Order: sequence, then C-alpha cells, then structure tokens
Amino acid sequence: MFRPLFAFIGTRYTRAKRRNHFVSFISLTSIIGLALGVVVMIVVLSVMNGFDHEMRTRVLGMVPHATVEGDEPIRDWPKLAEKVAANPGVLAVAPFTQMQGLLSHEGTVQKVLLNGIDPSQEDKVSIIGQFIRQGALSALAPGEFGIIIGDRAAARLGVAVGDKLTFVAPEVAVTPAGMFPRMKRFTVAGIFHVGAGEIDGFLGLTNIEDLGRLRRWQPDQVQGLRLKFDDLFQAPRGAWQIAQQLGGDHYYSRDWTRTHGNLYQAIRMEKSMIGLLLLLIVAVAAFNIISTLVMVVNDKKGDIAILRTLGATPGQIMAIFMVQGTVIGVVGTLIGAGVGILAALNVSSAIAGLEKLIGHKFLNADVYFIDYLPSQLMTQDVLQVCGAALLLSFLATLYPAWRAARTQPAEALRYE
Repeated sequence: MFRPLFAFIGTRYTRAKRRNHFVSFISLTSIIGLALGVVVMIVVLSVMNGFDHEMRTRVLGMVPHATVEGDEPIRDWPKLAEKVAANPGVLAVAPFTQMQGLLSHEGTVQKVLLNGIDPSQEDKVSIIGQFIRQGALSALAPGEFGIIIGDRAAARLGVAVGDKLTFVAPEVAVTPAGMFPRMKRFTVAGIFHVGAGEIDGFLGLTNIEDLGRLRRWQPDQVQGLRLKFDDLFQAPRGAWQIAQQLGGDHYYSRDWTRTHGNLYQAIRMEKSMIGLLLLLIVAVAAFNIISTLVMVVNDKKGDIAILRTLGATPGQIMAIFMVQGTVIGVVGTLIGAGVGILAALNVSSAIAGLEKLIGHKFLNADVYFIDYLPSQLMTQDVLQVCGAALLLSFLATLYPAWRAARTQPAEALRYE
C-alpha cells in the first residue's frame, strides 16, 4: 500500500522506542492526559445535559407551563377552557385552585401548597400520575376530602395511605367565642415521588371541588386554568396573548419563568461556563504534545539532517512531525471518547450504587431540585469535544514541526 514519505516516517517515529525511552514515556503521558481531558468533558457535559433534561421534562412537567386567572373566581370554566384550547400552541387545558397552608399530624407541622385538581383532566397537563407510588388520582373523589402528598412530606408527618391529617388554612373564622384558624381533616389517598425535593416535600393534591368548599366558593367556581403548550419557551408570550384575548382588565397570566426560570437559565449558563473551563484542561493536555515533539526534534536532529541531504524539503520535514503529533492527538481523543461515552452512560447508576454502599446522599433534595445524579449523553457534545481536542492537538504540532523544518543539515551533523 502506497504511503507518502512524511506519513511513513511520522508514524514510525510514533512507534519507535529503541533510542529514547523517556521520549516514548512523554508521548504516552500526552496521550493519557488528552484522553482524561476528553473523558472529563464528556461526562460533565452529559451530567449538565441530564440536569437540563430533568428540569424540562420532570420538574417543568409538574409545574404549570402557564396559568390564566381572573380577578374573581372563574365560573363556567369548561366554556372558557374550550375557548383557550382553540389557540395555536395550546395542547391541553385543565382547571385548578390553589391554597397555601399547613399540614398537621400528631404535633408535627409541615407547610404545603394545596393544589385542587380535576382528576379526570390533570393527566392532560401534568405528569404527576406517572410518579404516584401508592393510590391514584382517581381516589380524589369530590366530597371525600382526600389528599395526595409527596413521600418526603409523608415521612416528615409520619403518615401513610388511609391516615388522617389536618389542613390549617391561613385564614381565621370569627365565632362568638372568638377567632379560630380554619381547619379541615383530610384523608391521605396517595403518595408520590418525583425526585424533586421542592415538589415531594411541599405539594399536595386534592379534589378541586373540595378545595373550593374550603375557600367557600360555589361548586362551579375555580381559581384559574392551567395551560400546557407544545413549546415550553412559547408559554410566556402565548399565555399573555390569551389573557389579552379574554380581557386584559379581568384576566392575567403567569408562566413557569416566574417560578423556575432563573434556575433553568442558571443550569444553561453553568453548562456553557463549565464547558469552557474544561476545554482549558483539554488545551493543557493537548499542548503537552508541544513538549513531546520538541524533545523528539532534538532527539532526531541527525535523522532530519540526513533526510535533508537526501533531498527532503522543509515542508516534508515539517509534515513528518505534524503527522507524529496528530497521531498522538487522534489516539488520545479516541481513547478518551470511548471511555467518556461508557462513563457517561453509567455514571448515574454508579453514583447511585456508591450512595447505597456508603449510606450517604451526594445530592440532598433539601438543597438541590432533584435528589439523584442524571446523565444524558448527546452526540453533538461528543463530536464537539472530539473536534476541539483534535484541533488543539493539530495546532500544538505546528511550532515543533516548524523548528524541525528549520534544522540546518551541516549544523546538525557537525558533532555526529
């Protein structure tokens, strides 16, 4: 098979180990350093992708994309929902009523955001049904005053399905005997686990009619409509336009960017910044190739002089050492890509196993919005990391190769 002279000699220099074992060791460390840099970049970017994906699908699948509310409780919501659903981009609409308060059980108190839902409509706008471990949304029958809470709230209150707990509303009832807080007994009808501490610890679900009674509303009155859009990022503008169509003086909109927008933007920004910082690690590893090739050039000055006297041009000499450095970069990048892909695909299960082994949670749901380490490998990230590593490796070959091309045969052979 025909190979150009510079490619033949360059690859041979990469494999040669007889004359200078130290140079070969430096080449090996350059390959290992570059591979480690690529592995770290792929794994970290995959973890950041995982946080981004979980934020969009799991957390933002639980909270409303947008809501439309009125300055007064909304009557005849099915007719209004039909009008809202006719807007482009709206996938589903469901009614809701919310009320903040406290849950109490045997002296233990836990704050809660009680969400009144229509069990038959909730699955259209929320993924909560996928995470219910005990019970079901259908258990929230009107008049039963059932409640579904997260497993973290259930653990803090010490309750299970079938137990009774008390909801304390942030209002008082005036009686002849004085003012007393408004309270209502609920029965635990289900327990869910989303993996997000904010949701598992502080969200409760009940039937929308039951919560309406607690707020002393009529059975057909609701607080507002929850909207699900086909494009999450069109929700703010879409909800505002819908509120204007319904009557901007009486209706207003809210969207997910007010509650979780800063967190989502922080994740996206962190991915970019961490990517740039890790690229510096790859750059340091790639520029180790410079020191390797400089040592090779000094070691091969006699060979370079002989090649020049045999007719090799400076361009061919330069190409020889560019091939050698590029081979180091390609081998290091391929090894790093292979190991990085395997690590990214298994890092979630590995961390979960390590947590179980040592009995310690690395991600506490009280601090982070999820309690596990997600990972999502993206082909685009792998290609970008490998491309950047190869480009930096190639650029690192230019200076040593240029020095080799400037070697003067007579000067190099003077002391041979």
